[in-house]
Amino acid sequence: MATFVDKTILMDEQAIFRALVRIAHEIVEKNKGVANVVLVGIRSRGVPLAERIADAIENIEGTRPPVGVLDITLYRDDLSTLSYQPIVRPTTMPVDLDGKIVVLVDDVLYTGRTIRAALDAIIDMGRPTAIQLSVLIDRGHRELPIRADYVGKNVPTSSKESVNVKVMELDDADQVVIREEKE
Repeated sequence: MATFVDKTILMDEQAIFRALVRIAHEIVEKNKGVANVVLVGIRSRGVPLAERIADAIENIEGTRPPVGVLDITLYRDDLSTLSYQPIVRPTTMPVDLDGKIVVLVDDVLYTGRTIRAALDAIIDMGRPTAIQLSVLIDRGHRELPIRADYVGKNVPTSSKESVNVKVMELDDADQVVIREEKE
């Protein structure tokens, strides 16, 4: 298994805050408000990011969009390589997704496979009017034709690097770190 070491702090707490507030403004603008919008955080770090975007939207619009939690474990195309007993956590949707604009929220967009799995899961739950994607970091290297509608920061990376997003709710810190594979 590869070992990674921290190389660069890409975003600190304030940079993450500013990116999420900007994304919240873009969601409101693109959708002409949030009356029909549902934010859906992809476990694990997409969930607190979705909650923070919802808080920022509430500060902007005075209305907080509902926030769902999506576990894509059983939709992954690499499920058989993960574990014989994968850990499946609950998926919760506060509203019916039929006719809604669903904004998927994740921390890092890389190959696109996580988002493909999330799209499959959302379609199994209903028929939204539209599905949009918000990510804190887009690092490139796509294997599928998927792009984000809202991006906190585009970061060109090499395949020997990884992007590690830390959020206070899960990691006791808010930062984005580029890590490099140790030889």
